[in-house]
Amino acid sequence: MQLLKSLIILIVGFVLLIKGADFFVEGSSAVAKRLRIPSMIIGMTIVAMGTSLPECAVSVTASLTGNNSLAISNAVGSNIFNLLVVCGVCTLFVPLAVQKSTLQKEFPLSIFCAGLLLLLGYLGMTLGRIDGILFLIIFTGYLLWMIRSVKRARHTTTPDAISSMQEERISLSEEEIEQVTSHINLLPAWKCLIFILGGMIAIKYGGDFVVDGASAIAVRLGLSQTLVGLTIIAMGTSLPELVTSIVAARKDEVDMALGNVIGSNIFNILLVLGVAAAISPVAFAWDNMIDIAVLIVISVITLIFAWTSKELNRKEGIIMLILYASYMVYICIR
Repeated sequence: MQLLKSLIILIVGFVLLIKGADFFVEGSSAVAKRLRIPSMIIGMTIVAMGTSLPECAVSVTASLTGNNSLAISNAVGSNIFNLLVVCGVCTLFVPLAVQKSTLQKEFPLSIFCAGLLLLLGYLGMTLGRIDGILFLIIFTGYLLWMIRSVKRARHTTTPDAISSMQEERISLSEEEIEQVTSHINLLPAWKCLIFILGGMIAIKYGGDFVVDGASAIAVRLGLSQTLVGLTIIAMGTSLPELVTSIVAARKDEVDMALGNVIGSNIFNILLVLGVAAAISPVAFAWDNMIDIAVLIVISVITLIFAWTSKELNRKEGIIMLILYASYMVYICIR
């Protein structure tokens, strides 16, 4: 009976996290649009970071309550899930085209971020406040670079420049940003306030429920927090990305899918763990080190797959799904 109660709390937490993030993004975006902030800026900041809010809430809550393994495994597990499952499932519907910029800039940056996380963890077995601040500084630089790239593309109109722009697109193109932000409603001020406050409250309590429910399940089933974070929580917080990607794949609109996954993975390490560590130091376990190393290896494998033909095909996607299944078996028996 107690196990069922913990499971219900976990599910309620996921619902609060996902819907809370939606409401927060919608309210914040409406306020930004009312203040005449360009759609590009809204798309690259509020909307883009909205997908990382569930992971951020869980990791911060876990860090504050001393569940450090949960904080790290949630972010790392989400990244592994995004790479192998989200991309792998999409290739079952249509090959994923890969932009040159993703291969040359964003993919290496995501591997660098994972490598930096592994190095900092190995040196002190703790991600301290200074480390968290460093991650947030790098994240700010990454965000500014993305915004500047889109601004530069917006003012470029010559055929040669357009060709160059197409070769150097970042994970969210200006056209995609306009599509996303065009659906933002100019809500009344009072409704914006309700959406923002309600979203923040839902995210806060959703994070609490997920951490409490997951921790209780881990204790009652004799599982480690790392295992729960890498499986149940990582999958739950990544569900929006998975559903969105599958819908896009079925509509044959996935030319930027891999770039968006890589961008999400960069956000998860720099923003999610950066915020968590800046608030409260996050201790590492050796299992966390192994999982980060696995993330680096599969990132390199995915990069090789993508580099060879500038796309991820169905056969490579099936290999990625098999790798994820193998990884699940490994972490369950270790």
